[in-house]
Amino acid sequence: MPESLPTIVLGGGCFWCTEAVYVKVRGVTDVESGYSNGQVERPSYEDVCTGRTGHAEVVKLTYDPAQVSLRQLLEIFFVVHDPTQRDRQGHDVGTQYRSGIYYTTEEQRRVADDMIRQMSQDKLFGRPIVTEVRPLANYWPAEEYHQDFFEKNPHQGYCLAVAAPKVAKFRRTFSELVKA
Repeated sequence: MPESLPTIVLGGGCFWCTEAVYVKVRGVTDVESGYSNGQVERPSYEDVCTGRTGHAEVVKLTYDPAQVSLRQLLEIFFVVHDPTQRDRQGHDVGTQYRSGIYYTTEEQRRVADDMIRQMSQDKLFGRPIVTEVRPLANYWPAEEYHQDFFEKNPHQGYCLAVAAPKVAKFRRTFSELVKA
């Protein structure tokens, strides 16, 4: 295994839901919920929820490209959230829930831009894709109680209503990528 594995940061609405999916993906070695691309240093969850910090709720993925490609990670991303909703996912509304790909290399930017361009040309979603593609900036890990939230709280109402269906959709759509 390479000494240093790549990371990419994705914002697909509530980080509990996004994290719940990616911890199940073969080749993803670490998933951390956090906040990125805002203006405030060390924001708290309460700060981010105001919508005034500019941060998005995100997950930072560390992955082994020998087991899962960036393209596959992004295909999952576009299936398990709605990239056509600006500043919201379902009932979660605010700039902190925006759809975003926050890259750490130019190759990641190119792959993301190419995929969005192709999906837009194919009119895959029937509406314009609003996912922002930006360099990762001002990333901060979320508080400890947010880490592995779905795994620790599978029967919590939000997890049952929102996260569990996303995990099920991932399992159905990408069965070959589910961790053994």
